[in-house]
Amino acid sequence: MRKFLVVLDDSKECLNAIRFAALRAARTGYGVQILSVIPPEEFQHFMGVADLMRAEARERIEAHFEVYAKWMRDRQGVTPELVIREGDPVEQLMAQITEDPQVGILVLGAGTDNRGPGPLVTHLARNSGALPVPVLIVPGDLPRDKLEEIAKG
Repeated sequence: MRKFLVVLDDSKECLNAIRFAALRAARTGYGVQILSVIPPEEFQHFMGVADLMRAEARERIEAHFEVYAKWMRDRQGVTPELVIREGDPVEQLMAQITEDPQVGILVLGAGTDNRGPGPLVTHLARNSGALPVPVLIVPGDLPRDKLEEIAKG
């Protein structure tokens, strides 16, 4: 089954990307894969502390994922898949796309503050010609009703 790949992070714009992917998946029969990357700088401590921090990061990610997964299952009839990777977010995102041949479309949320659309969107936009899948960028401040109208269209 082909999948929409969405990045789960601490940004508020990822919510629109996740919502859009779930709505499109329900409409098209695609699956949804949610990727969360734990950056390496979170573990620059002694081994025991790093292991504890890694476990806490995974628990936090799984708790966030479960909130979105419940909404997808209950409201859209879509059962998402969670993938947690560790390392540089861009490298891990590209590795996930490369390693999973079922990933058909990458869905990202664009930030709306004065820092720009976000590091992933910025990097991928600069290198979009070399990407193995299309990238769909969902505006982070797109109103829910408009997002639903577009996604279901």
